Amino acid sequence: MKLFGTDGVRGKAGKKLDAMTSMRLAMAAGIYFRKNSITNKILVGKDTRRSGYMIENAIVSGLTAVGYDVRQIGPMPTPAIAFLSEDMRCDAGIMISASHNPYYDNGVKFFDAQGNKLSEEAEAQIEEIFNDGTLIEKNQKVEFGIGTSKRVDDVIGRYIVHIKNSFPKNLTLNGIRIVLDTANGAAYKVAPTVFKELGADVIVMNNEPNGSNINQSCGALFPQELGGQVRKLRADVGFGFDGDADRLVVVDEQGDIVEGDKLLGALGVHLHKSGKLKNSAMVATVMSNKALEDYLLDHGICLHRCNVGDKYVLETLNQKDLNFGGEQSGHIILSDFAKTGDALVSSLAVMAYFLSSGKKISELLNPFELYPQLQSNIIVGIKKPLETIEGYTQMIASLEALHVRALIRYSGTENLLRVLLEGADEECLHVKMQEVISLLKKQLNA
Repeated sequence: MKLFGTDGVRGKAGKKLDAMTSMRLAMAAGIYFRKNSITNKILVGKDTRRSGYMIENAIVSGLTAVGYDVRQIGPMPTPAIAFLSEDMRCDAGIMISASHNPYYDNGVKFFDAQGNKLSEEAEAQIEEIFNDGTLIEKNQKVEFGIGTSKRVDDVIGRYIVHIKNSFPKNLTLNGIRIVLDTANGAAYKVAPTVFKELGADVIVMNNEPNGSNINQSCGALFPQELGGQVRKLRADVGFGFDGDADRLVVVDEQGDIVEGDKLLGALGVHLHKSGKLKNSAMVATVMSNKALEDYLLDHGICLHRCNVGDKYVLETLNQKDLNFGGEQSGHIILSDFAKTGDALVSSLAVMAYFLSSGKKISELLNPFELYPQLQSNIIVGIKKPLETIEGYTQMIASLEALHVRALIRYSGTENLLRVLLEGADEECLHVKMQEVISLLKKQLNA
């Protein structure tokens, strides 16, 4: 069974991620982190899912079995685990969360001593250890070699101070009305506290987790109710988080949802004009609209694209020596303050821009129009490498000459080839989509 996916280990709690799997996974991770251990401490946090109790105890058992001392901090956002792993001088951090998934799923995300998500190579090594029963048995400790566990309840203050330090000290949120939807998730305590301490008039929605209502028709995945409350209460802005608070959706004062690419573009240009955008460039994924790329180019900003996933955004930021990027889905990384998507850091960046502009959110975060997109799926029997398809390279070149962006990829779970075409001329897109489908069907015998 393959354990790791695009963001840690994730699956239905009690099935793919049951107690035995969680304990063995923790043992394997402990053995892996032991190679570079300095403090012999590992931090463990979680979101508000009922299954978090089972998985947390299993992980603590696994880590202590291989000799690690565990620090449990309870429900906290994923970016808090990234920050606190480094701040508390731990060898690693573990977050128990399935992010935006329904409550019956859960997951395990790992961070190294510097608060970075693990590379695919590191995950592969942990998975290899997981499958090596002899190695796991050999590394189990006895007597005083067995680790300890301690629950730490006062770390929320550290994270709040860290978040507030990302907000300019010469600004205040006094007189600003903000509606927060915490999705009954990990930020249900920390998010309202941060905004209230900065002076805002805060109205909080969906902050009563019961173990099964996380992400349930609320938060970043379902921001419609948030929009209605912003209109009703005449708020300046609404912020919706997902279950582990690494994803942000912004709602303007009219109750309309801000497109993720428009949010990225507006913040990128603002940082550039403020002299805070490193090397005049930023990162987005292959899913971001080409209109974002053209808008940034008009403002002297280079856009680097990467695979989908905020860990790939961070990898590209590090490779290119940059400090800002994100996904259209709401994972935004301001790496001067966070090493993963952080909804709180991102929302405070929005507020800093808002206060310095004198404009309403609806005007501020609507700087350009998105290009039309066409999508189609082709059923295939064999997933032949695209670059080996006769005429494929020439077809892509012809599309680029017409300023049409093509994203063509096989589904990871179905026998489908997904085709997305994007450009300013919608009529041209329709013509080219038919040509692309015709060529691909012919070459793939679809």
